[in-house]
Amino acid sequence: MAKKRSKSEKLRSMSDDDLAKALEEAYRQLFTLRLQLSTRQLSNVMEVRRVRRQIGRMKTIQQERLLAAVLAGQGGA
Repeated sequence: MAKKRSKSEKLRSMSDDDLAKALEEAYRQLFTLRLQLSTRQLSNVMEVRRVRRQIGRMKTIQQERLLAAVLAGQGGA
């Protein structure tokens, strides 16, 4: 049976630039969903939660990469 890749594994395989673009797109999607929610056009309200969690995953991965770069820089000094 093939192993299913988790959501964070897919994000971790992205480059920094791709991750930043995906994060920007997720923020745009969240804005659109909030607008639809306020005008009562959104049928699936769980979509807002899914996108918010996706943004959190992306920001966490960005922070991990930033900290790894800083720690790698300190190791040589």
